[in-house]
Amino acid sequence: MQFEALAQQYKTPLYVYDFDGITSQYEALKNAFKARKSLICYAVKANSNLSVIRHLAQLGSGCDCVSIGEVKRALKAGVPPYKIIFSGVGKRDEEIKEALECGILMLNLESEAEMYRVETIATSLGEVARISIRVNPNIDPKTHPYISTGLHENKFGVDLDTAKRLYIHAKHSAALDPVGIHFHIGSQITELEPFYEAAKVVSDLVRNLKALDIELKFFDVGGGLGIKYSEEETINPYNYAQVILNTLKGLDVTLVCEPGRFLVGNCGYFLTRVLYEKTNAGKRFVVVDGAMNDLIRPSLYQAYHHVELLDGKGEETPADIVGPVCESGDFFAKNIMLPLTQHNDVLVIHSAGAYGFTMSSNYNTRGRAAEVAVEAGQSRLIRVREDFETMIALEEACL
Repeated sequence: MQFEALAQQYKTPLYVYDFDGITSQYEALKNAFKARKSLICYAVKANSNLSVIRHLAQLGSGCDCVSIGEVKRALKAGVPPYKIIFSGVGKRDEEIKEALECGILMLNLESEAEMYRVETIATSLGEVARISIRVNPNIDPKTHPYISTGLHENKFGVDLDTAKRLYIHAKHSAALDPVGIHFHIGSQITELEPFYEAAKVVSDLVRNLKALDIELKFFDVGGGLGIKYSEEETINPYNYAQVILNTLKGLDVTLVCEPGRFLVGNCGYFLTRVLYEKTNAGKRFVVVDGAMNDLIRPSLYQAYHHVELLDGKGEETPADIVGPVCESGDFFAKNIMLPLTQHNDVLVIHSAGAYGFTMSSNYNTRGRAAEVAVEAGQSRLIRVREDFETMIALEEACL
């Protein structure tokens, strides 16, 4: 990929997405599940750009959404309502109402209280709400604690006994139609065992429900497949699929998978230019025009991203890659080996396609970066760089 040319044309900081790579990732996962009816629902929170969603929709993907805004993005990008799932721990009444009116595939419920709110709202609308219930199987995903979601200490889902009670209530409700079951134990998982353990627990619950004449149509395994940031040993999609499919023998359900990072993470790059270098008491800093407001993962999760200096030559010495934001937490990498840099050199930060732009902000009144798609060797702008007037428009209207 011609990163220098892209930086010249679109300026920096800049996000670049390899759409051909996204296609390959999607097809690899879809093919892994070809032995059974399946629906891949892209987790929009990973990268919510409309063009990214539309590209995946054209491949056949649905969407997993965690706000009504993401539901609207999916619809705007051309995803059919019957391929949209609305998840999330806290849904406002107006979000539930709007989702029901949109006719999406199902709402994924995470508590007893939420079920009663959905039931009340559906009744008031004269609708029957298609629902799934998120089960917390109490499985340790062996990942970063901030992105672990399948333990009882996490805020997500309900335990097995509660889930069973909720399904029984839903079966006898005139306003609820229990069509699915869901679990998601965490993100950036690189071992098969947690997936197998969780799927086994939840599939056994499905069998118990079937004995109670509660026939579910969708078995939603969430997402969580890890990607390679550094030296991780990642999971082959076929092996992942086999582990889950082996737990579903005898069950006539459509398998739903909700990948986010797996589809877009390694297909995104963040480009930033060197402003200058400085040394404090022998400590080397490379100051760049990108900042933590653009890519917060290193600061938030202490996440590693490979940093590449284009055309870098010469002796390498340790350096911190830092940005202009007034925080000591404003860094992309610490103590990495890097050749001496010059003003305007381009650094490429790899594996930035997931939880990069989508978590960016206007902190320090910095406009968010432009986004570019590259497909079949051609680039196109898919989000215009924010300028000052765009940032203050909603405030200026209130002056």
